[in-house]
Amino acid sequence: MENGSYMRFKPKELVLRDYLATDRTILANERTLLSYIRTAIAFAAAGAALIHFFEFLFLELIGWALIPLAIIILVMGIQRYLRVKQRLLNVADKTS
Repeated sequence: MENGSYMRFKPKELVLRDYLATDRTILANERTLLSYIRTAIAFAAAGAALIHFFEFLFLELIGWALIPLAIIILVMGIQRYLRVKQRLLNVADKTS
């Protein structure tokens, strides 16, 4: 996604609520990253618990599948966070 939707605003026309909205967006981005991290930890913990506490092959396989899935979720969350952060920095640079 490009920042085209923000280009229609002139920096001198921005008011306090626009700057506050940017701050809220930054905080929402950080909360989203923390949600991805929390989900990845939960998947890894569930996978480890299934592997450690259950003797059934099916449950152990699910446990082994959850651990790489946790890593994928963590990487996706970090990538998304960095992409949105970069877009926000680009918008901030163009408005100042």
